Amino acid sequence: MNFLAHLYLSGTPAEIMVGNFIGDYVKGKNYEKYPEYIRLGILLHRKIDTFTDNNEIAKKTKNRFAPAYHKYAGALTDVIFDHFLAVEWDKYATIPLHDFIYLAYENLLNNFDLLPERVKNFLPFFVISDWLDSYRTINGLTKAFHLMSIKTSLPRETGFAINEIITNYEDIKKEFNIFFPQLIIHIKHDLSGIETFIKS
Repeated sequence: MNFLAHLYLSGTPAEIMVGNFIGDYVKGKNYEKYPEYIRLGILLHRKIDTFTDNNEIAKKTKNRFAPAYHKYAGALTDVIFDHFLAVEWDKYATIPLHDFIYLAYENLLNNFDLLPERVKNFLPFFVISDWLDSYRTINGLTKAFHLMSIKTSLPRETGFAINEIITNYEDIKKEFNIFFPQLIIHIKHDLSGIETFIKS
C-alpha cells in the first residue's frame, strides 16, 4: 500500500501515523531509536507491506502491470490501490477525505524534526502539491507515475499503466474492494484500544 492507505490504517494517534508514513525509510532495527508510538507505526507499516506482498488478490492486480513494470509492478499497484481508496473513501472511513488529508499533513509537519532526512527533503513538496488528494483522479495518477519514473527506478511506462487502468477499471476496483477489507481485518488487532478512521 502507498501513503494514503498507510496513513488511514494508523488510527488517530499522530505518532503512529508518522511512524507508518516513514516506514519505508527506516531500515532494520533503526526503528528502536524512535518513541514508542512511532515504533508501533513503523512495525505496522511493515506488517501491512508483508500482507500486501503475499495476498493473492493484490498479486492478481500486480500481474496486470508486470509486463511493463516487472519487479516494480508492486510499487505501481500500491499507488493504484491508493487511487481506489480515495475513490471509495466513504465506504471505508468515518471522516471526509479532505478532513483526513488535512489532519495527516498537520501531523507530519508537527513532527517534522523526527522524520528521516529523506522524508524531510520531499515532505514540503508532498504537502504543497497536495499529493494525497491527487490520487483521486486519473490525471493525478498520471502525474504521480511520471514523477516516480523521474525520481525513482520505476520504468517510464506511464502510458501503458494508465491504459491498463482505464481499460480494466471496474475489474481492478473490484479487486481492491476484495483485498482491502482483508487487510483491515489483518491489522485490526494491532490497533486494539486505539481510535481509528475505519468504518465498521
